[in-house]
Amino acid sequence: MEFLMRKISYIIIFLFSHFICGCIVMEASGRFLDGSMFDDKVISHYKYNETGAASQEINLYIVENDGIRSILISLDRYPMIKLRGGMPDGNGSFTLTSLDYFASSFHGWNEYSSELIGGGNLILQNTAALEMDNDIVNHQITKGRTHLFDTRITGDEALTSLRNRKERITSLCEWMLSLNGPRQQSIKDFDKHWKPLLFPEMVRSSQRPSGWRQEGDIFERSSDISWNTGFTDRVFPEELRPVRNSGTLLRDWEEALSWVYYQYEWENITALLSGRIILNKIK
Repeated sequence: MEFLMRKISYIIIFLFSHFICGCIVMEASGRFLDGSMFDDKVISHYKYNETGAASQEINLYIVENDGIRSILISLDRYPMIKLRGGMPDGNGSFTLTSLDYFASSFHGWNEYSSELIGGGNLILQNTAALEMDNDIVNHQITKGRTHLFDTRITGDEALTSLRNRKERITSLCEWMLSLNGPRQQSIKDFDKHWKPLLFPEMVRSSQRPSGWRQEGDIFERSSDISWNTGFTDRVFPEELRPVRNSGTLLRDWEEALSWVYYQYEWENITALLSGRIILNKIK
């Protein structure tokens, strides 16, 4: 009941503060924004669409922003991110420059750009022939902003907050991947699989892992939740224990689930872009 009331209060606050006050506009895509950092004009659009059991759509855009042209690559399975690169040279070589991220939640949204290390080859004609490096590295966040309930955070404060969150999410995903969990799930199935293990206090008793509560376990209250610190010590690596027991891990999950999801799936994302891909021009 406590969890249900907490969720209801978040929804009410978010809807009241942003819809009634008119502070945020809902785009046709369904995301909440008051204007994007990534204000690009699309010059041309290429699409690759693989059908069948492993259906996958890849889009490549030539865009212009402040007179500078660049390429954007997106995957329909991971709509929260776009990979940005410079225009190819005469031989088709190009360098990736950034990963652009945006996603909303009940609480607000996170938006940032992080440095990418990598590149590839791109030949643009009536089609686009794309070949990407296999070892693309998602590096430091260089700019960003967040919106939490009715508070917008920008500048150095936002940068520090986003970089700290990135560090926590990276540590979390490294541990999750070490457990050999399922890959290439939808974000809904990803949440369904991992939430009972990460937050058994937040799910129905039938969903909790076996033995999650044992004799002698101590519960500590933080962020309006009583956390089973015994479970934390048994299951989580040392660096994640204070993050879970303080409720910070839950906030990261609720406020940035899609961030955790794409970080966990990063190896699959780069694999989807590996090899030679021919995209058809549609604009």
